Amino acid sequence: MRDLEDSDAPPTPPVPASESSDRSEVDVSILVVSYNTREMTLACLRSIVSETLDRSYEVLVVDNDSSDGSFEAMQSEFGDRPGFEIRASAENLGFAGANNHLALDARGDFILLLNPDTVVLERGIDRLVDFASAHPENGIWGGRTLFADGSLNPTNCWGPFTVWSEFSAAIGLRSLFPRSEVFHPRGYGKWERDTVREVGVVTGCFFLMRRRDWEHFRGLDPEFFMYGEETDLCMRAIKEGMQPIVTPDATIIHHGGASETIPLDKMVRLLDGQIRLFRRHFSPAGFKLVYHVMKLGILARIAASELSRRLRRSDSDNLWAGIWRRRAEWTRGARTSTVLPIDTGSTG
Repeated sequence: MRDLEDSDAPPTPPVPASESSDRSEVDVSILVVSYNTREMTLACLRSIVSETLDRSYEVLVVDNDSSDGSFEAMQSEFGDRPGFEIRASAENLGFAGANNHLALDARGDFILLLNPDTVVLERGIDRLVDFASAHPENGIWGGRTLFADGSLNPTNCWGPFTVWSEFSAAIGLRSLFPRSEVFHPRGYGKWERDTVREVGVVTGCFFLMRRRDWEHFRGLDPEFFMYGEETDLCMRAIKEGMQPIVTPDATIIHHGGASETIPLDKMVRLLDGQIRLFRRHFSPAGFKLVYHVMKLGILARIAASELSRRLRRSDSDNLWAGIWRRRAEWTRGARTSTVLPIDTGSTG
């Protein structure tokens, strides 16, 4: 692993964000991308203010062309607050594009990606930055995520993205054995996220990285519009010696999926992101295997869903059939995939 920080350097005393003028004087830049989650986003921003007490910070928010009044509500409550900058985009830039847009103006030593459908608990951001400072060699850090009722939301991290993990998913073994570390290695089995652990992927809902490393990797790849971008970044970072890690001591509530209200649209975007990852990070043989097995798996699910629908005499739509009809959208990544160039001049 790369040594990202001189452990003997004295800590920088906290400086209120409103008084910070130099880029290095803010500990963390918190990036929030909003899309039709007005009330949740407001709750998220309030929790940042109430629970971030030790570390200096700035909050950069972009609203991705919401139709629910999100921008106006955020501007009304936080527009004049020191350390906050609320922006509106005339188009949906996607998760990657919007975060990259915000990061261009980030002043923090660290960059934190924080989903709008989250609530920071018990100084979660302070604790995550403290954890990163204590484990500088890892390079990417995450915390623990809960649902609103306090139960574990295990999507804070995933295991390594491999040909086997995706082959198991494509043929249905992951669904049959969801807690198996053999057939669903990305899910980490019965681990309750209650210990410090190095992982394959820290998800973008609560994702911390040093700004200099973010710039080195050129942030998230906008080729991934909504799903797969943080997996891609983690995999690129691992190839350079970093190793993502999570701590149970930095906790947030993550409701999950708040901006995606149509299951079919979500699945199409998810499959598109997965196929782009296959193409970029697997060998040609591995890509062909997983890609074609995935398509066969979808056809099998169509047949199974249709049989179930007829036995139940249900008029509900066959989700998998809808996914197959839109295959031109999610197979585009199989035909083309680019790799972001590394910025070799920003890491010093």
